[in-house]
Amino acid sequence: MRSDAREAAFKVVFSRLLGGDCPKGARTALYDQANLNDEERAFAERLIATVEERREDLLKIIGEKVTGYSTDRIYTVDKAILLLALAEIEYFNDIPPIVSVSEATALAGKYSAENSTDFVNGVLGGVINT
Repeated sequence: MRSDAREAAFKVVFSRLLGGDCPKGARTALYDQANLNDEERAFAERLIATVEERREDLLKIIGEKVTGYSTDRIYTVDKAILLLALAEIEYFNDIPPIVSVSEATALAGKYSAENSTDFVNGVLGGVINT
């Protein structure tokens, strides 16, 4: 399921934002643990690669939608979630934006602070409603 692939991709992006590396072997173990099939692994890899290649552009979009403070002050968990969702919204034309928003808020509810679901939803809503 793509939700599991997104969650695995989130863990890789989060690790990288913290300055860590997630080599291919570690990703394979992560994908095995999540029971991802080949199609889901390919989706996760494509999502991670898009975030890495377009990170500055994606951060710029986040910065334009977040008012009152800089992107450096956003929780790292929320930033990783926003990067993934924005990568989907901007570069994955086969995924409806509302699906990306829904999946992102689910990840925020599972991994971040209590008010993060509203924050993530608000930022992404600002992107898809412009």
